[in-house]
Amino acid sequence: MFDYKLLSALAAVVEQAGFDRGAQALGLSQSAVSQRIKLLEARLGQPVLLRATPPQPTEVGRRLLNHVQQVRLLERDLQGRVPELDEGRLPERLRIALNSDSLATWWPAAVAPFCTANAVVLDHVLEDQDVGLKRMRAGEVAACVCAVERPLAGARSQFLGSMRYRALATPAFIARHLCGDPPAEALVRVPAIVFGPDDQLQHRYLASLGLSGAFSHHLCPSSEGFVRLLQSDLGWGMVPELQVREELASRALVDVYRGKPIDVPLYWHHWRNGGDLLAELTQQLTRSAGQWLIV
Repeated sequence: MFDYKLLSALAAVVEQAGFDRGAQALGLSQSAVSQRIKLLEARLGQPVLLRATPPQPTEVGRRLLNHVQQVRLLERDLQGRVPELDEGRLPERLRIALNSDSLATWWPAAVAPFCTANAVVLDHVLEDQDVGLKRMRAGEVAACVCAVERPLAGARSQFLGSMRYRALATPAFIARHLCGDPPAEALVRVPAIVFGPDDQLQHRYLASLGLSGAFSHHLCPSSEGFVRLLQSDLGWGMVPELQVREELASRALVDVYRGKPIDVPLYWHHWRNGGDLLAELTQQLTRSAGQWLIV
């Protein structure tokens, strides 16, 4: 039988990105959590954590974390059917990985009715849409929104819709930088704004115009900050239409070139054995996402 006190210690250390914060989440001392991890590793005969900063699960550690995520959800279902088992604990927490642009646009309105109806609180783990699935693979989250269609073993993937991105800048930036040479060629010589190392949207847009290679860019890992940098004439960048409807209507931001927009498909990934709670969240998302996304 599993000792779930030991597994909870492993989950807390990974989810809280450290032994100190993991111990605080469990209401234990750091030494107590460390001893539980060591005991778990002794019973398994192999390490479950790489002592990095932050600590990373090993392959067997990832399998145990996936198990813990699913057990938590199944326990929630059982408490709903057998109220006597509910010991008055805090509301259930769901850890969800998703991209920052979704969080800044359609996600809050789509998920709010579910959280209210089920007394659920969410831990949002932000990752670029192209790599969010790695958090689920590592056992850190119960579900994720990402641009990858193929599900992990033991999980399901459902298409939610696509986010449309347009290459935008201010009229002043375009007048200053893009009115001499042909705009497509000039784009590689003026600053762009890129969300992070995994953000390939600007690269894809330039490739659609027949351009390739390195280009100057600012890094800005914030959806709101990204738009603020555009509005400050610091560069051009790929922005979700959903996020800048008012700016487009007022022409505070305009298309830098006649290239086509890029539609990024978004998929909802969740464990098959996630219980009724994840199933209800899945139904809520598939019903409502089409109000904001292109389907």
